[in-house]
Amino acid sequence: MSTATSDPADTTAGISPTSARWSPRRLLRSPAFYFVLRRLVTSFFVLLGATFLMYMLTVWSGDPRQNFESFPAAIRDNKIAAVTRALDLDQNVILRYLNWLRGAGGCFVPGVSCDLGKTIDGTQVTAVLGNAISTTLRLVILALFLAVVLGVIVGILSALRQYSGFDYTITFASFLFYSLPIFWVAVLLKEFGAIKFNNWLASPTIPIWVSVVAGVLVGLVLSGVIGGNGRKRAIAFGGSLVVVVAVLQYFSAVDWFARPALGVGLILVLSLLIALAATSLTAGLAARPVLSSAVITAVLGTIIGLVLQPVLRNPAISFLVVLLIITVIVSAAVGWFVGGEEYRSPAVRAAVFTGIGTGLMVLLDRVLSNFARFSDKKFGRPIPTVGDSTPNFSGNTWQHFLDLTTSLLLPTTALILISFASYTRYTRASMLEVMNQDYIRTARAKGLTERTVVMRHAFRNALIPLTTVVAYDFAAVLGGAVITENVFGWKGMGTLFISGLKDVNPNVVMAFFLVTGTAAVVFNLLADLLYTALDPRIRLQ
Repeated sequence: MSTATSDPADTTAGISPTSARWSPRRLLRSPAFYFVLRRLVTSFFVLLGATFLMYMLTVWSGDPRQNFESFPAAIRDNKIAAVTRALDLDQNVILRYLNWLRGAGGCFVPGVSCDLGKTIDGTQVTAVLGNAISTTLRLVILALFLAVVLGVIVGILSALRQYSGFDYTITFASFLFYSLPIFWVAVLLKEFGAIKFNNWLASPTIPIWVSVVAGVLVGLVLSGVIGGNGRKRAIAFGGSLVVVVAVLQYFSAVDWFARPALGVGLILVLSLLIALAATSLTAGLAARPVLSSAVITAVLGTIIGLVLQPVLRNPAISFLVVLLIITVIVSAAVGWFVGGEEYRSPAVRAAVFTGIGTGLMVLLDRVLSNFARFSDKKFGRPIPTVGDSTPNFSGNTWQHFLDLTTSLLLPTTALILISFASYTRYTRASMLEVMNQDYIRTARAKGLTERTVVMRHAFRNALIPLTTVVAYDFAAVLGGAVITENVFGWKGMGTLFISGLKDVNPNVVMAFFLVTGTAAVVFNLLADLLYTALDPRIRLQ
């Protein structure tokens, strides 16, 4: 339960520039320190009671030795003896819980070994848990991140175009996606997103009517997002229709989908579009120094990407990290010098955003260039239906990346469709509430541009209620997506929990509960602390 309260008279949350300097004495006297300390102590006792209750419920649900009653006598006796030793079934249940608690406590103390007991077959639970966590993180973290980003963007656009055709369409799609059964969506994705798509890749041609339908859909969405008068929307619709039809027919004619690549020209075009978007979000297109910084960064990044093509054929991950750091530094330098003193801060932000985007386009070109060889190694079936990777797969860095991402594609899409709907509705409702506040009308009356009003005043405050939802969801996804994992054959946290319940294995169940319970406590605490960053009127008391 959040204890963050709002004090409108205090606009700095009790922190002045002088007192903001870190020192042990100021830290101990900080209200935030006592707030965190109280929450941690309370959470400790809550987790302690919850783990005891969960352990008892799991133990009382059955006896794991009953699984071997139907075995032949010789094998049965050995199996029962092994399970008794592995799970300490010859000890009192309270003593078993205390032994588990002592080993679990080491997971939170640096330098102390973490011991969560053993499974029925004698394997250490920590080893099984580590594999399950890594699998679940790969599956759900990307899905949650994309769902939040897309949901927030679409929710804001829907709020700004309230009661328009775009708003009604997004509302309908959100409720539709939210009501879809996840297992049904997963099965459809396996059929059409993997099986039929792999068949289509053998001869990837796009009929003209499909291109026209795609162009109409893109045109309707873009004209709804842009808004304005009928003439402006008609131009956006017609331009989008022509561009989409032309691009899809060109890709179909050159067999691009079988052997894709961006090339220097398309990298430059996409980088310039990123530069325009970055400028529009940070300062507006009228700020010429900011626009110049972003455009120069896009052109420079494209040229450097072309020069680095030989060393990017099979790079190490550490090399890519170094390139990212250099990209940020060079982009910030371009924004610093080109933006001038008046536009220095927005120019740096726009240039860094453009530099990272251009670098991603260069890397995307390398990934797409390896798709044909990757598909050949997968016998023309690049999109898998089950599993989180291909066993014993051999290839370069980009082909291994394709192996991981294609395995993620379908389950991630299934999770995004469901989560996207809820985040869109939360963001729209929060944004509409904020846009009707007095300070938004005051900001408009002062003559601020609509971009400034939305991005600097409304957007930040609209994120406050969404922070709680995202924090809880982030903790919940660590528990795994049980249905999605089962449909796509992923061995993650959800599968681990179900197997622990079936086998009456308290150590496995408690490992799952320990991770999810701790995550819920930590992320709820982080959500309260983030309130003070989003709204300086909020104090932790």
